[in-house]
Amino acid sequence: MRSACPTPLPHTERIVMGHGSGGRLTQQLIESIFYPLLDNPVLAVGDDSALPGPDSGQVAEQLGEGRLALTTDAHMVSPLEFPGGDIGRLAVCGTVNDLAVVGARPLWITAAFMLEEGLETALLTRIVASMRKAADEAGVIVVAGDTKVAERGKVDGLYITTAGAGWVPGGRQASGRHALPGDAVLLSGTLGDHGIAVLAARGELAFETDLTSDVASLHTLVETLYASGAEVHAMRDPTRGGLAAALNEIACQSGVRIVLEEDTLPVRPEVEGACEMLGFDALEVANEGKLVALVPADQAERALEALRGHPLGSEAALIGRVEAADRPEVHLHTAIGGTRIVERPAGELLPRIC
Repeated sequence: MRSACPTPLPHTERIVMGHGSGGRLTQQLIESIFYPLLDNPVLAVGDDSALPGPDSGQVAEQLGEGRLALTTDAHMVSPLEFPGGDIGRLAVCGTVNDLAVVGARPLWITAAFMLEEGLETALLTRIVASMRKAADEAGVIVVAGDTKVAERGKVDGLYITTAGAGWVPGGRQASGRHALPGDAVLLSGTLGDHGIAVLAARGELAFETDLTSDVASLHTLVETLYASGAEVHAMRDPTRGGLAAALNEIACQSGVRIVLEEDTLPVRPEVEGACEMLGFDALEVANEGKLVALVPADQAERALEALRGHPLGSEAALIGRVEAADRPEVHLHTAIGGTRIVERPAGELLPRIC
């Protein structure tokens, strides 16, 4: 008697190792989740490289004078979904923001997904749908992607690696290398919302809070800043390591001292309370929807007014200034009249949040 191979059982509820084989299960995963949710003409071609052009919704001839900007980032967060966002939204917004703070208008994103065996496909579907929503909000398309599956326990649910491309219009020169003595330091909103919201979602705070992550794409806020006519010398989105890391990077790149005024820093009471309880410094807590910008002091008011007129910048503040220095540093004038050096964060300061 000839034996017959049994019909393979469908795998639709959880990720299995076969979803990473490159075979039939991989194709089923792509066709059931990624293609429908991220659908666009470039991705639908299905080649190993994307060739975005006029048919992608971005007409090259309309880009005008300028230069290309490229960025890449890896994203991990626990839990994968948290108040105000999830890893999918985080991946898109983080990539868009890295482009925006060099003055680029974001165009295209690629995404690679590292999936853990056993991940619920319903959760994956929600995350990819969230990515699509965030991409639509930002006016970008996901033009290429990849999936891999790791054995159970080798990945914390899901990691996403992205790359992004954008176009910097002619005349924009924002860079950490261009900070000048006399510049004003502007912050677009409150510090630490993302980091504390994620910790709260894990149950790692001793109190309940309605705080949500600030994860958002900043490109329209950046366009509003440029539309004010202010000369933008430098920008950063203070993510890992918070404002402390971002400003230390700029200070080192430009060889300047950045001086902050503690009583001007916008911090929500919930964040301040959590930081006091846990021994954190709000300057070092991650943000995912804020930017810091350095502009000439005589243009600070118009820039600040423009930021405050945008929904993502309504709580913007002038928080400091740039000074000449023999060595790059960030100083904080405290509310009680003292001064301390704000160092670049060292070691593992917080549970992993991004």
